[in-house]
Amino acid sequence: MPTKSTKVKAKASPSGLNKKQLTHLEKRLLEERARVIKELGHYGESFNSSLQASDGDLSSYSFHMADQGTDAMEREKQFLFASQEGRYLWHVNEALRRLYKAPEKFGRCEQCGESIGFDRLDALPHARLCIKCKAREEDGKRR
Repeated sequence: MPTKSTKVKAKASPSGLNKKQLTHLEKRLLEERARVIKELGHYGESFNSSLQASDGDLSSYSFHMADQGTDAMEREKQFLFASQEGRYLWHVNEALRRLYKAPEKFGRCEQCGESIGFDRLDALPHARLCIKCKAREEDGKRR
């Protein structure tokens, strides 16, 4: 007498992602969000720490022009990194909003409507475009 397999397959949403995959992507997004917030906290601490505390000098101003330039360059570099992280945080938060607002549509390309694919979303959980549309977007930016 043949036996049927009683494995229950998770139901896939219109985007082709099942509940287990959506839960995995939510976890990845929340982990990325926590990492970025922690990183931004480190930048905030460094912005708030005075130059006096960082170099042990009694004065918060550099006396040599080369030191002033180096200090300014370091502050600018930290600000650049923090602003990049801030933009990344915005993308992660937007992906979480899309996931919570319409989980059945999460994983669909915003331009063509095709499935983005779990492998791409696992690598880049905030992706909103499929590979083809992203390549087209990148080509348009290069011109």
